[in-house]
Amino acid sequence: MDYLNKKDLKISILVGFIAGFLAIPTLYNIGINLNFFRGILAVIGLTVFTSAGYLFACWLSQWWPVLIQFVKFGITGGLNFMIDFGILNLLIYISGITGGVWYSVFKSTSFVVAVTNSYFWNKFWVFRAGESGIGGGEFVKFLLVNLVGFGINVGAASFIVNVIGAPAGIPGPLWANIGAASSIFVTLFWNFFGSKFIVFKK
Repeated sequence: MDYLNKKDLKISILVGFIAGFLAIPTLYNIGINLNFFRGILAVIGLTVFTSAGYLFACWLSQWWPVLIQFVKFGITGGLNFMIDFGILNLLIYISGITGGVWYSVFKSTSFVVAVTNSYFWNKFWVFRAGESGIGGGEFVKFLLVNLVGFGINVGAASFIVNVIGAPAGIPGPLWANIGAASSIFVTLFWNFFGSKFIVFKK
């Protein structure tokens, strides 16, 4: 396949592998009984899913070239999502806190770490803007774009967890993860177009 970039395929496999490990704290907190075998399955499953998605996007990019960039952005977003959720759920597991002000602090912390990771992956892999250097102006624009995403992400999650609250019968850790996942698609599209046309515009 002349449209397949083998280096990018290896990166997508690595990202899926890392994301699989980061998924384990989240799966544990939402009540999935994980043993060693199921943990390995989660890692393998995300690795296969990520690389298969990249290969499918490569094939489709013959007709829609921008699709490969969007899928790479989605793969990076998946890693950021797992970093976000992995840190959030690790903090929930350690503290036992699933709501209130500390939940918002945990969610903010996990989001900031994920956004910092996102900047470097998007700059050097997705949009290949590495030649521009790591300029203050570019990073500020990236932060501003992600600040809107931050407002959507943390605001929606905190509203669902702290204002609506968990319905009867739904455990706190599960509801905390439902809240965190509530705005993922809107945030994904906003961040892609903001990064492409505002931050890393060539």
